[in-house]
Amino acid sequence: MTANPWVRPYVLTGGRTRTRQTLHVHTLVSAPHYDPAFAARLLPEARSLYERAHDGVESVAELSANCGVPLGVTRVLLGDLAAGGRLELNAEALTSPYDPRVLKRVIHGLRDLA
Repeated sequence: MTANPWVRPYVLTGGRTRTRQTLHVHTLVSAPHYDPAFAARLLPEARSLYERAHDGVESVAELSANCGVPLGVTRVLLGDLAAGGRLELNAEALTSPYDPRVLKRVIHGLRDLA
């Protein structure tokens, strides 16, 4: 499902560009309590995001790309669904396994070589 190219993004979001929650591209999203009756009442773009989030945990960026919905629109629609208790957001689940001190030492070492 891709967004209709004739519908402008601001129409899909009601002119909004921000959400109450902070949704980074790496924020993980899921819909563990999926409601098919609720999904049937959503706009096609919101429905595709909601249904895809029900299929498994994905990041905001993955949902946007897989559903063909622009990232800004995806953030607003997911924020609305999360505010209504339809989605679970977990920004902290995606943390780096690397020690930032080691990465800083590598950067400094590379600068010394240059």
